Amino acid sequence: MNYRRAYIQNSFVHIVIASYNRIPVFIDNIEILRTAFKNTMSNYKFEIIAICVLPDHIHLILNPENINEYPKIISSVKYYFSRNVGQVCPTYTELALGYKNKREKGIFQRRFYEHTILNEDELNRNIDYVHFNPVKHGYVKSVKDWEYSSFHKFVKNNLYDINWGSEENILNIKDLNVE
Repeated sequence: MNYRRAYIQNSFVHIVIASYNRIPVFIDNIEILRTAFKNTMSNYKFEIIAICVLPDHIHLILNPENINEYPKIISSVKYYFSRNVGQVCPTYTELALGYKNKREKGIFQRRFYEHTILNEDELNRNIDYVHFNPVKHGYVKSVKDWEYSSFHKFVKNNLYDINWGSEENILNIKDLNVE
């Protein structure tokens, strides 16, 4: 199957990266993941607009300087994390044959979801979705209670109220589903 990705210069990209079989690997290895992003930032020019790390998947909105490089950015993060995390996912015998043939560890799903964001309203709705995700999945009851998110940076910069995430706030993102 051929996958087509949109490469529209000066756009933002909402990306979802999931672990293999949704194994909860990211929170337990958050420092390795942070280092993977820092390492990638030393090789590529991009800004992380919003991010939320959940146990089995990551939502992030990127603003790459060169839009054509966002697959390389994701590949770099996945590569660094995989090389440094050790064997945390299924044993070799439990991996699908395709993973074995390519000598992969089975930490990430091969593909990632991407959505190109074309305007400010869409960007704001996607940022809301990223920050609300831990509540959506039932990890916390309030957005402010999830520490692995850029939400607190947005609060510090007066872009959100600390209690954002009430029923009234989420009406605009209720129908947005990017997983």
